[in-house]
Order: sequence, then structure tokens, then C-alpha cells
Amino acid sequence: MLRSALKNGTKRNHYLAKASTRRLATPSSAVGISPLEPGRYLNYETQIQTLLDITKTDNRPLTLSEKLLYSHLIGTEKGEWSLKDIKRGSTILQLRPDRVACHDATATMALLQFVSAGLPRVAVPTTVHSDHLIVAEKGAESDLLRALGDHREVYEFLSSAAKRYGIGFHKPGSGIIHVIIFENYAFPGGLIIGTDSHTPNAGGMAMLGIGVGGSDAVDSMAGMPWELQCPKVVGVRLTGKLSGWTSSKDIICKLAGILTASGGKGKIIEFFGPGTKTLGATAMATVCNMSAEVGSTSCIFPYSEPMRRYLTFTKRADISQAADKVKNVLLTADPGSENYYDDIIEINLDILEPHINGPFTPDLSHPLSEFKQTVRENEWPQNISHSMVGSCTNSSYQDLLKVRNLVRQAKNAGLFKVRTPFMVTPGSEQIRATTEAEGILQELRDAGATVLSNSCGPCVGQWDRTDVDAKQREPNSVVSSYNRNFAGRHDSNPATHSFVTSPELVTAFAYSGKLGFNPVTDSIPSSGSSNVFQFSPPESLELPQQFTSGEDLFQPALADGSSLSVSINPRSDRLQLLKPFTAWQPGQAMDMEVLIKVKGKCTTDHISPAGPWYNYRGHLENISNNMLIAATNAFLHSEGSSNIGHTRNPITGRVDIVPTVARALRDVGRRWCIIGDSNYGEGSSREHAALEPRFLGGTVVIAKSFARIHETNLKKQGMLPMTFDDPATYDRIEEGDKVSVLGVEDSEMMPSKPVTMRVARVDGGIWEAQLNHSYHSGQIEWLRDGSALNHIKNRFLSGAS
Repeated sequence: MLRSALKNGTKRNHYLAKASTRRLATPSSAVGISPLEPGRYLNYETQIQTLLDITKTDNRPLTLSEKLLYSHLIGTEKGEWSLKDIKRGSTILQLRPDRVACHDATATMALLQFVSAGLPRVAVPTTVHSDHLIVAEKGAESDLLRALGDHREVYEFLSSAAKRYGIGFHKPGSGIIHVIIFENYAFPGGLIIGTDSHTPNAGGMAMLGIGVGGSDAVDSMAGMPWELQCPKVVGVRLTGKLSGWTSSKDIICKLAGILTASGGKGKIIEFFGPGTKTLGATAMATVCNMSAEVGSTSCIFPYSEPMRRYLTFTKRADISQAADKVKNVLLTADPGSENYYDDIIEINLDILEPHINGPFTPDLSHPLSEFKQTVRENEWPQNISHSMVGSCTNSSYQDLLKVRNLVRQAKNAGLFKVRTPFMVTPGSEQIRATTEAEGILQELRDAGATVLSNSCGPCVGQWDRTDVDAKQREPNSVVSSYNRNFAGRHDSNPATHSFVTSPELVTAFAYSGKLGFNPVTDSIPSSGSSNVFQFSPPESLELPQQFTSGEDLFQPALADGSSLSVSINPRSDRLQLLKPFTAWQPGQAMDMEVLIKVKGKCTTDHISPAGPWYNYRGHLENISNNMLIAATNAFLHSEGSSNIGHTRNPITGRVDIVPTVARALRDVGRRWCIIGDSNYGEGSSREHAALEPRFLGGTVVIAKSFARIHETNLKKQGMLPMTFDDPATYDRIEEGDKVSVLGVEDSEMMPSKPVTMRVARVDGGIWEAQLNHSYHSGQIEWLRDGSALNHIKNRFLSGAS
């Protein structure tokens, strides 16, 4: 099929130039990958040649996901890849991403790891984005000034490390990582990995984006192959066209309800069908962004005219012209490839309803027409305490224009102010400057909105909230256009009922003030009169006439920073140089205490909460004080919510917070393990959730199942993630048990080979059960060396010698 596409739609001789290795194209190609990175060029020729090589012996139709993944494969010690040898769900792919992106809350630890590895410079284009540390409180200007003071040493570290190692640095106020990437770096056919789970946002530009942990990012930054188990591909066929109150947010909210929070694990969600051509680029990005909430590896749309338009409007017309030439070969699925999807889901946009998802999980999906009754039946707090528009999911020009349209409707009807506190976040400095220049933001302020800085804010728990009592767990409801709504996610209050939906519904809710409001059918009393007002569906434009750049907050990568030093104060409580973890010791997995038996949902927010803990993301010793403090311990569950984050010290018998007990066990040489429930570690990509248990003396995590990124992060840090062969074995673990894992020593542990868990009861009884693991041979080397970073450093040093 690929050869047919080349013959029919491409100048064959131009694209069959042999390339023995993946490398940056020469300047003769003349198409840069980004206006912010002069001297780096697109290399579609090599991608296409790689696909031709892989399909020599099997020319079946390829899905778009396969084209983008396989065109980034690099040769292995066994030779070149062949399509017939790649098995979805099992084959470990070795890939060379086009770029790496980190936000400030994860970049700190990633760069500390890079520094400790002793490497001279990043080998792949890399950027750092200052978006997670800014706390939302009073508004953009005040909040940004506070952040520049509170986090000065972290920003100085990031800036100095970026200069030293050839990394681009987007300063505080520049915008949210995924919006900045979309505006400046995303290009059709590319592969980006990012230390944030919502990196699939790039799929709205036909670029494969995959969220990873910091150690994975360091691998790629060091120029080493990045490994990924070949994902399965779920095709989602879109027909029809959105209309009325329905938006692209409803596509992913609907899909989350179908797939659930773990249904996308190990899969790429690939959209196809005529409905894909009706969506704007940022609308498609919204869908791909929130695909992280079903646990998927990534999400992708085929290259289309709206993407071409967006590239042109963001000063990248040359990229769109190059993409046009390879559209059929590289940037769309082959005809007939739908027969090779592992599953197909149908969504008709003509009949799709607006959706609201939540509370407490993003896959609890409610059609708008049923939501009022559902709220009443569940007795969720009816009064809305806050309405919020923004986040990397919904902060585009088009989103804010819709909000302005509804605000104007309300104003014209005599409703001059919203009824709830209303916070609005522009996604980038470019969007802020454009919407400010067009008067959009001022109209929102006049209606009572607080315009926040161009950053993540409440979406990631950076919210200095005072209107509810979090310590007393005051029940309340908030609605937002964010992507994630775990308990306590926004404000550390587990009783905050958070609902995610589209910006237009959030705005309508802000005027109603009630969860049961349905703008399709319900009216709102006009102020000071007996008249009632009903919203009409908002109108909007995909793009402005022209974007306004705003303030330049970008620090370009230096050509040579080898003479510069990295700024770290040795007395800092925010930054701490890393010490290598010790290598595996024989018997390390024997006679382990069960530190905690986690019950129910345990996201990375439960394992390593955000909020004020962001301050210590660069200091492993300090941030380890938050390990599992939001998790429910099955051993203490009957003793009430006051024991969340607590466990019993097996030495003293006293109940204390989990990290205190873990540290006490470590300090006396007592090994320990964690028992987890289903989809353990879902949510964000934060590797602190793996670093902390390793730092505090943990050896093994045994769970019913793991979220993809967290399982990899545990492996990278030298922890041993295992799953129960029979999930019911979880129920047999009791307080006081000691656990040994047999079959994990040097000569014993092999890929796909189960191991044995031996449990010693307090009463002297012993029982055994089978455990499984997903290690391949290369990952076992990480375990033996003590961490993937140790392994990289050992290889680098041996190569240097």
C-alpha cells in the first residue's frame, strides 16, 4: 500500500533517497521543524524510506498510528525491522523521538538526573516549560509576580541547566506546555515524548505525542533509543458534524465513558472517517489531550485542511506545504487499514449530546439531558462554588471566543455578572495577547471573571483557595473545562465534587449557579425583572484574523554552553543533587514488610500529591515526605477517613503517616513492599511517585494492574512492579504478613517468566501465589544496575573509555 501511494501521489525518486540512519535532513531540504529552532529540519524522506524498508515483506495497509511509530524506528543489534516481526501488545519498539518536552514540575527532576549522568549536551531537541508552579489566587499579574519570587531558585536552575545543555526554556507566563508545543513545535508526522500525561495533545496536528516519566525523557535526551511496547490501535470512526451545544470536548467525554479510565491502556486511539474533516486543529487537540484520561498511549487524527490552516496562521506555512506532499504516504491511514484496527468504536457527531463527566473520575460520563436527574439522585451539591475555563485542554482562541459570545448574550439580556466565581485561563502568551487585543478578556472581566496567568493553575492543584474549608472536607461542586477531576485534585479537598465539560457549558453554569441547569432547555431569570433569558448555542471562529505575539518569554538553546555552570544552592530545601541508587543485592526481595495495602483508586496524585508539594519536586528527600499520604490503607480502612495516608509501624505497633513508617523501616534495614489495587498509578506522568518509594527503601510493588507510565517509572527507578496472576490474591494479604518474591535473582528472572510470591503469616502459616511481570531483557539490566539512569551512566562511561 505504501508503494502504491508513492507511485500515485508522490515523486518517487525524491523520497527514495537512501538514508542508512535517522538523522536531521541537510539544509537543502529547507524546511525547518520550528521557527524557534533554526538549523533543524524536517526529514520526511528518511521516515518514508524507513517505512519502505519495514514493509518489504508485507505490504498490507498501515494505520496512521503504525506509519508514525514505525517511521521513527531505529535499527537494533539484530538488524533492520520487518513488519511481520512486529506484534502489537508485545514487541518492544526502539524509537528515536523528534523532540522531548518537560514542564517545570517534572523538568527539575529530569534535569537533575541528566546532570548526574555526566552527559555533555542533549542529543534531541528539548524544551522546558514554566507552567506548573504558578499558584492561582488573585489574577494573572499578581500570581505571576508571586511565582517569580516564590520559585526564583527553581527558575534559575532550569534556566541555567537549559543554557548549559542546549535546551530551549519557556519562562513563566509564556504559556501551558502543550499549547506552546502546538503553536510552535508540533508538526505532522512527528513523534514527541513529554513528561506530562497530556502530551497526546499533539495528535491534533497529526503528530504522535506520548507521555513519559522523566527517566524516559533522559534516555532520549542522552541520544539513547526510547523503548515502547508496541501498542494496539483502537479506531474511532467519526461521522456527521457537531452542532448546537455539542463540542469536541464531548467526543472525548463520551469516549471516556465507553472505554473507562483504564480501557485505553497499551493502545493508541486513532480517529478516522468523514467527521474528522469537520473539526478544527485545536478542537482535535482537545480530544487528543484528554485521551490520557482513558489510559491510552496516545491519540491521533489524520492530517487535514484545518491543520494546514493552523500551521499557516502560526508562521509555519512551509511545514504545511511539505506535509501536503506526503499526506497520502505518511500522514493518513492507508485505504483498507480499518480492517487492521484491534477494535472500532463508532461516534455519530450529528446525534452526539453535550456531556459532563465526574465527579472524582473523568470516565463517569453523563449526557446533558440526563445530568439533572443524576445530580438529584446522587445528592451531589447543587450549588456551584466555582466555574473555571482553561487548562491545556480548552484554552484556545476558539474556546475563549465561545465564552465571550455567551457573555455577550447574557449582557444583552440584562445579566451583567456571572453568579459564581469564574476563572479563565488563556493557554499561552500568544492567545492572551490576541484575546486582549480583541477586547475578549476585558469583556470577561467586566462580567466578573478573574483572568489567570497563562499557566495550569487549579487544573494541577495550584490554587490558593479560601472559600471552602478543605481541612474539614467541606462538600462543594465545581465545574471546569479541565481534563482531570480526581478527589482533591484542584484544591486538596476530597469533598470537592469536580465535573469536567466544555467551556461553553462551564460558562452557562457560571450564570446559572446550579448543577441541574440545562442551557438547551432551561431559562435564567433576568436581573431586576420578571423576564427570563435562554442562551443560544455559542458561535465562534476557529482562528483570529491574525495572532498577536505578545511578550517574548523564550530563552533559545545555546549552540555551546559547555563553559557554563548549573545553579544549585547546596543549602536549598527546593533542589538537591541526586545520589545514585544502589545496585540490586541478592535477597533484596525476601522477607519484606507490607508497608501498606492500598484500597481502591490510587492515582499518582494519591502517591505523590501536588499542590504545595510542587515546591519540593527538585528535592527528593523533602518531597518523599508526601508518599502515599492521600492513599486509603485497607488495613486501617475501618478506622475512618482520618487514617488516610497512615499505616501501622510493624516495629512499634503505632500508627503513623506512611512516609514516616517507610523511613523508619529503611533506617533499620527492614525491606518493604506495597500492595496495590487495580490500575495502580493512573493519572499524571510524575515519576516522583516511583522515586519516593525507591528512596525510602521500597523494593517491590505488587498490584492487580498498573497504569502504563507508572509501571515504566517504577522499573526505571529500580523498583520491581509485579501483578497478581489471580487478582483475588490481593484479598488474601493481611496486616502483619511478610512477603518474599522468589525467582527474581540474576540467573532466574527472564522475560515472560512468572515468579512466586511466598507469604509468611504472623501465626506461622505460609502460602504461595504466582506473580507476573512485563520486563524485557533490557529492563532487567536496569533492575540489576539499580536504576535505568545507573545503566545509562555505566554504558556512557564504558563507551567513553
